[in-house]
Amino acid sequence: MRPQTENSPHPAADQQDLRYWLALHRTPQIGTQRFHKLLASYGTPAEVFHARPEGLRAAGIAPASIDYLRQPDWEAVDRDMEWLSQPGNHVVRFQDAAYPSLLKQIADPPVLLFVRGDTDYLAQPQLAIVGSRNPTHSGQALAREFAAHLASFGLTITSGLATGVDGAAHRGAIEAGGATLAVSGTGPDRVYPARHRDLAHQVAENGALVTEFPPGTAPLAANFPRRNRIISGLSLGTLVVEAALRSGSLITARSALEQGREVFAIPGSIHNPLARGCHALIREGAKLVETGDHILEELAAQITALVAPDDHRAGAAASIGQPREPGELPSEYRQLLELIEYEAVSVDQLVERSGLTPEEVSSMLLVLELDGHLVSGAGGRYSRARLGA
Repeated sequence: MRPQTENSPHPAADQQDLRYWLALHRTPQIGTQRFHKLLASYGTPAEVFHARPEGLRAAGIAPASIDYLRQPDWEAVDRDMEWLSQPGNHVVRFQDAAYPSLLKQIADPPVLLFVRGDTDYLAQPQLAIVGSRNPTHSGQALAREFAAHLASFGLTITSGLATGVDGAAHRGAIEAGGATLAVSGTGPDRVYPARHRDLAHQVAENGALVTEFPPGTAPLAANFPRRNRIISGLSLGTLVVEAALRSGSLITARSALEQGREVFAIPGSIHNPLARGCHALIREGAKLVETGDHILEELAAQITALVAPDDHRAGAAASIGQPREPGELPSEYRQLLELIEYEAVSVDQLVERSGLTPEEVSSMLLVLELDGHLVSGAGGRYSRARLGA
């Protein structure tokens, strides 16, 4: 064995321990449950590698796994460590303080989390928003609107980086100046789908990309149902926007139910096949929601319970459910708000005054309206909601 690497930012002892975690994580036929059992029996991954074969056989470890433990693939671990050495990349072990407490509570918690971005977001109060990869125009708009509204009130929006509802949810949170997490079914060095590469970079800058799969892992079909339990496990609740009766979104929602988390669903037309999954969830006990405020009301007590009074996050948690003051808005939103007087103005007038495109103005107006700073009137005109706003 060669459990050492040069040029690591971590202390040598911790670096060596991490290498054993990474090597055990890559051991064939050692899933998360068996990994946890080995930790319970031996204390550390290093002790597993030094265990006698007969003891491992008695613990039910397969011959292929025992062979690997005798000759680990240290070159693969070197590649993991090389990824980890890059700025903004992290590995969070199950026993680390940064490991999110809510995720620890699920039946099959990942032993390692590979993170691109800020690991502090792992412990922030989160809401998962999931839905169809091919939503209706209305469904995609709803995902974006709900994400923007809830993110502007302090919730971190968590989803799976997929096309459709997932992408809309991430974008809505970012546009509102909020935080978002993307849980992927690939290694942390890959983006799937490839068209979301730019979005993935934006997520890492405004939250984090998270996966349990090591670098180099391809987007295998079997990985995505497994990642869904992490999406729901990180979150206080899961909102399903649009979903067919058989879809990955329902897997996420049912994982949330099994984990004892809240499930919310937006109803739709009985003629829309993508509403049937939501209607099925509502019949099974999911809460029907029509506005983001319904979700904030349901989760308020859990948010307070998640963040201890002496926690450095307590101030942020206390603000969840309270609209932000203009000074807390991103600068471009404040600038647009300053262009809106108390007499109603049109989108065209704001485009002329701001120099922004109609699409940019419309998107920002939506966020400002959801935040309670604006009211819309007849003819698509907008005015300030209140004095001092």
